[in-house]
Amino acid sequence: MAARSTRRTAPRARATHPRPPQPDAPPRVTPSDLPVRVRYDAGDLPRDLARRTPAAGEAPYTRGIHASMYRSRLWTMRQYAGFGTAAQTNERFRYLLAQGQTGLSVAFDLPTQMGYDSDHALARGEVGKVGVAISCLADMEALLDQLPLDRVTTSMTINATAPLLLGFYVAVADARGTPRSTLGGTVQNDVLKEYIARGTYIYPPQASLRLITDLFQFTADEVPQWNSISVSGYHMREAGATAVQELAFTLADGLTYLEAARDRGLDLTRIARRISFFFNAHNHLFEEVAKFRAARKLWAELLVERFGLHDAEARKLRFHTQTAGSMLTAQQPLNNVVRVAVQGLAAVLGGTQSLHTNSYDEALGLPSQESALLALRTQQVLAHESGVTDAVDPLAGSYWVESMTADLEARTRQVLAAIDAQGGMLEAIASGWVQSQIHQAAYQWQRDVESGARVVVGVNRFVDDAPLAAPPFSQDPAVERDRARFLADWRASRPAATVEQALAAVTRTARGTDSLLPPILAALTARATLGEVCDAMRDVFGVHRPGESVK
Repeated sequence: MAARSTRRTAPRARATHPRPPQPDAPPRVTPSDLPVRVRYDAGDLPRDLARRTPAAGEAPYTRGIHASMYRSRLWTMRQYAGFGTAAQTNERFRYLLAQGQTGLSVAFDLPTQMGYDSDHALARGEVGKVGVAISCLADMEALLDQLPLDRVTTSMTINATAPLLLGFYVAVADARGTPRSTLGGTVQNDVLKEYIARGTYIYPPQASLRLITDLFQFTADEVPQWNSISVSGYHMREAGATAVQELAFTLADGLTYLEAARDRGLDLTRIARRISFFFNAHNHLFEEVAKFRAARKLWAELLVERFGLHDAEARKLRFHTQTAGSMLTAQQPLNNVVRVAVQGLAAVLGGTQSLHTNSYDEALGLPSQESALLALRTQQVLAHESGVTDAVDPLAGSYWVESMTADLEARTRQVLAAIDAQGGMLEAIASGWVQSQIHQAAYQWQRDVESGARVVVGVNRFVDDAPLAAPPFSQDPAVERDRARFLADWRASRPAATVEQALAAVTRTARGTDSLLPPILAALTARATLGEVCDAMRDVFGVHRPGESVK
């Protein structure tokens, strides 16, 4: 007798086709606990697929946001880099561009992310360690030295201080005579996920939402080709979220930002056209492909359902992907080359617009130049040798992928309904519900690894006794000392009265309701430091402490 299927039927109609019996086999699930049948057939396809699935470039964009996808243009190969000083990072950028990278992606150190200058007491021991240190306009000038800002797009993974880093970038372009209208790139600017999973917030949530919408307005008016936010599920997945949670929480954050823009009175169509997303590419090839397809369909539908937006460009979910850092292992690190290739393949099969592939030695520390180059070459092999760019949505019509896409969509809508029942995403974060869901998923994953139920090659199976390799990069302690001397000279050489007036303007604007971007940009151009501008806003907004309400 055939074994009973362990598959849970998603709440949607199915096409009626006879299903052959399933052979006996132990039940299996994906990393996100989606049941996997032994075999899939036409009876597992969603009913709408049996009629007709809209082509790529047609709403709801399940198959891709462009009609010809990579046949016309490859995804942007945007390798994430940043360490030490601005000059060191600029050297890495120019090296990667010379090797065929097609976009820049900047990692900032923790003091920069938290709004402290490199010589602040709270910055000690962290300067330049997990990203580049940027404290003043001269740092951004050095970071962007010899880079063609009107021909290369730049992504900046920065949140609480996103208005300042964008301000530095625009100020450099202005000084060079590069029109703001030619600048292209993205600031992450997604503070909600910081309260959930990452922790690099500064101000209370309402102040943060104000700054986010100020940036929306500024980019729409002044830097129209700039993506004003990159709503990130990546960090929630790194914290342990499942694929369903990554989808639901990310889309819920995106809806919350659009609600804030609507409350501000901004043009939602204009704002939605410049929203981008940032997803994780995890290990399970087919689940990840289905996740990206479901994300596009859900966003296109939600914008109609929640905001009545029918504009085709506004409904297109454009996203950057990074391979899963949490899946890299310090044991047998060369195995990570294979993991990254599989994850990158999932992103491409899923239709990403931009991709970062991790370096194999990142579980040990900041990557070496050699490993960073191999990560870039991985993308280039996928693009030019694998054949996956030859056809649009190569896995379309796969019984399994189509079924899993529909399952992920249905399960994500269930989580979105649970969020709505709590009063929205801010309420769900404030109650700790979102965080607890991720914590439970992370705990279950770790239990499965420790029990051996989930195999991690080189960690709990196929292990060896080889010692862990040394970190590939070690920060020179002199960097922090040199930065302190440099900033002391910077402050001593500037017109103090002009800086004080500019900072006072930031404080006055923070107490009112006008956009903070113009006075922030003016203060940075007047040679105020990042930390000084953030302090001017801290004096008005205060700071958010762990455990405080995020409402």
